[in-house]
Amino acid sequence: MRGFQGSEPEARETARFGRRPGNLPAELTRFIGRHAEVGTLTRQLTTSRLVTVTGVGGVGKSRCAVQAARQLQERFSDGVWLVELATVRDPELLDHAVVEALALTDHTGRPPRTVLTDRLADRRLLLVLDGFEHLVEPSAALVLDLLRRAPGLRVLATGRCPLGVAGERLYPLPPLSAPTPGSGEASELAPLSEAAWLFADRAAAVLPGFAVTEENHKVVAELCHRLDGIPLALELAAGRLRTLSLDQTLHRLDDRFRLLVGGHRGAPPHHHTLRTAIGWSHELCTPAQRLLWARLSVFARHFDLEAAEYVCSGPDLPAEEVLDVLTELVAQSVLTREDAASGVRYRMLDTLRAYGADWLAATGDTDRLRRRHRDWCTGLVTWCELEWFSPRQAEVARRIDDEMPNLRAALEFALNDDEEGRLGLYLAGTLWFCWIGCGRLGEGQHWLRRALLRETDHEEIRLKALWVIGYVAVLQGDTVGALTALHECQEGAERTGNARAAAYSNHRRGCLALISDEMQRAERLLRAALDGFREVGELNSEVLICQAQLAMAIAFQGDLAGAVALCEETRRACDEHGERWARSYALYVLGFAAWSRGDLAEARELFEASLPNTHAFQDLVGTVLALELLAGITASEGDPAEAAVIQGAAARVWRSVGMQLFGSEYFNAPHIHCERHLRRRLGQTRFRECFREGERLDTDAAVARALRRREDGLPRQITARALPSGREGERPALPPAPRGDGGERPTAGGQRA
Repeated sequence: MRGFQGSEPEARETARFGRRPGNLPAELTRFIGRHAEVGTLTRQLTTSRLVTVTGVGGVGKSRCAVQAARQLQERFSDGVWLVELATVRDPELLDHAVVEALALTDHTGRPPRTVLTDRLADRRLLLVLDGFEHLVEPSAALVLDLLRRAPGLRVLATGRCPLGVAGERLYPLPPLSAPTPGSGEASELAPLSEAAWLFADRAAAVLPGFAVTEENHKVVAELCHRLDGIPLALELAAGRLRTLSLDQTLHRLDDRFRLLVGGHRGAPPHHHTLRTAIGWSHELCTPAQRLLWARLSVFARHFDLEAAEYVCSGPDLPAEEVLDVLTELVAQSVLTREDAASGVRYRMLDTLRAYGADWLAATGDTDRLRRRHRDWCTGLVTWCELEWFSPRQAEVARRIDDEMPNLRAALEFALNDDEEGRLGLYLAGTLWFCWIGCGRLGEGQHWLRRALLRETDHEEIRLKALWVIGYVAVLQGDTVGALTALHECQEGAERTGNARAAAYSNHRRGCLALISDEMQRAERLLRAALDGFREVGELNSEVLICQAQLAMAIAFQGDLAGAVALCEETRRACDEHGERWARSYALYVLGFAAWSRGDLAEARELFEASLPNTHAFQDLVGTVLALELLAGITASEGDPAEAAVIQGAAARVWRSVGMQLFGSEYFNAPHIHCERHLRRRLGQTRFRECFREGERLDTDAAVARALRRREDGLPRQITARALPSGREGERPALPPAPRGDGGERPTAGGQRA
């Protein structure tokens, strides 16, 4: 479990340098006015556990809520966390979105709601649920459930309507104050209204030197009044000052109001005003700008230039012209430029996106553009799968993280397409590295299950989805689900003569046998898988993971030399291809072998090289396995209290992975030896205190704690006597092995006793 420090690299910096946990975005523009509104919200949140900010689109609900939350950060020891729901269209993904925003990676088969209620039960935090209006009922059910089960939780929600939950405190957010011209805002000596202040600030940003003066004061007041003080409208109007004078802006605004007055029957009055403001800005765009605006509406949340050039270009908008038109939309504040982990990206406000989508629908071009968007995502995923086994692996992980909203939109569209549902199956299966390597097992299971419900005659695509969901189930501890999927995959491989699918099926079943303590069966299946991979010429991260797992199986049977030789071969292959994820597992097995030989200095060095990578990829299994043995090494270095802290931290992570150490006697043995030793050294009371201290650490803090000795350059004093096993003073080369396949107890060398 990674929790309460964020999922981006800066989140790990938060844990390292002790800043307040949370994920509130940095402010890119000044927050203007709203002092009374923010003060009211902060006071309401001290007396009410649920406050909902309501109002029309563009009135500033999100910005005001985030500002109030920012002022309350010091009151919540576990942080303030923002969940943006605008791009979450499937109600089934609501809980997943909250889990992801809170950076709670969970590898078990538990529903995300269970994960949330479990992890938040003893937390003191503020959850900002932004933009729930299209998911009112599921959002209300989620909030009610969380508030009931987490007494230290408070929720600040924003939407166009109430949630309707018991205990909800509503705060209707009005527009910015914009008095009627002549009512006290006619003199340069009069203080600016909040609307005029916002307009002036944004205008100065696009037109250096702009200021509200005695000469233009009345014009600014008139403009702010006509726009009803709606922040989005004011910012769009300010953006027009790049090309229009203030008087021209006011006159054109007046014309557009008359053109678009009324809106839809039954719509709230402020919706008319907002649509007028956006429509006016839209009308001021050139035909090419309006066309690109409409086509960009198919993207979810944000996108990069290459995606825009592919999806939005055509005979009427050549790809080489997209950059120039996109730059113009950025200048007009229709788009915002962002520096993301994967590079420069562009974002469109949701209200502007919805307006563009309406225009796209009016042209009858929506389905074609969504297919192009799906095709772009398909090409991206195909490239990322290939580049995952390369020096660009970390870059791929960052890119996939940034593209997840678009990938979800593409999956949704593909799986709802009766004619081309196979593309949804292809996307879900090809994203295996995202689900397994980047810590999204729960979401991967969701999409794979949906995809496998689709009928398709593309057997190879279906077999891949089966071996991927089978592996997801293995890692989640779902033995029945894993065996069901892998049995179907094996049958399909035999029926069609698909040697590649057969190799992957053997690999997954071998992994299941490994964590089930069936070491001889695991060795047999994993060797068969590697033979199959060689037969079809397959070499990638999964093949190297298979080698590391085979090394673990033979190490558990006592053949340390064989395990080391195999993992050294794996490490060389990883180094040759720039692979980091599989390399971490090879380092873990090499570290286990060094620990088993009693070479604790080498073991620590190997685990400290493995742990940062698995943690960076959000791979909880690799992370917690390294933490377990680092606890034992720390105890052997003469620091039992710190070892107990690390064991406690590992115990907390295991709750997000599944059964502790898979319920395996082989994997459990080092933990048991360490715990017995620590209880004797510290005593029961002190051990429990240290253990509980570790349980309070999230994964970021736990990893930082385990690596602290290396970072601080502290000396490591390895004690002459390592951890004891069953008899005080002895330490076996390997943990005690459980019974073998035939019921006999194997010796350290793997022979039957």
